[in-house]
Amino acid sequence: MSSTREQLELYVDSSLGQAAVPGALRALGFIVHTEVSIFGRVREGIPDPVWLERAGRDDWVVFTKDARIRYRTAEREALARAGVRAFVLAGGNLRASEQIDRFVRNINRIRNACRSPGPFIYAVYSDGIEKIYP
Repeated sequence: MSSTREQLELYVDSSLGQAAVPGALRALGFIVHTEVSIFGRVREGIPDPVWLERAGRDDWVVFTKDARIRYRTAEREALARAGVRAFVLAGGNLRASEQIDRFVRNINRIRNACRSPGPFIYAVYSDGIEKIYP
C-alpha cells in the first residue's frame, strides 16, 4: 500500500472463516478478499505460500489467526519474498465477534503500521498491536 492510499485492501485468511469476519469488515467499507473469493472452493484449501504470494503481489494486508505462520519456513519465505504486511490475532480461541472487535478496535494502529513496507507481522491484542516479525 502506498502512503497515499487511505483504504486498506484486505485478505482474510480462511483461519478466520469465510463469513462473519470478512462480512463485518466489508460492512465497514473495506475491500475484502478471501480464499473462496479469489481461488474458488478448493477441497484441500490453498497452500499458505500461494495465497501469501498473491496477497503480497496485489498489495493486500493479511488478517489471520495463524500465529505459527512466522515459524514455518515456506510461509515465512513467501511472506518475506512478497513483502506481505500481516496482522495475526493473539489468542486463537476467540469467537468471531471477539476477532472482529480486535481488528476494528486496532484499525487505526493497523493503518499506521501499513504506512511502512512489508514484510512484517504484527500480533493484534485487545488493546494494541506489537511487531513480532522481523
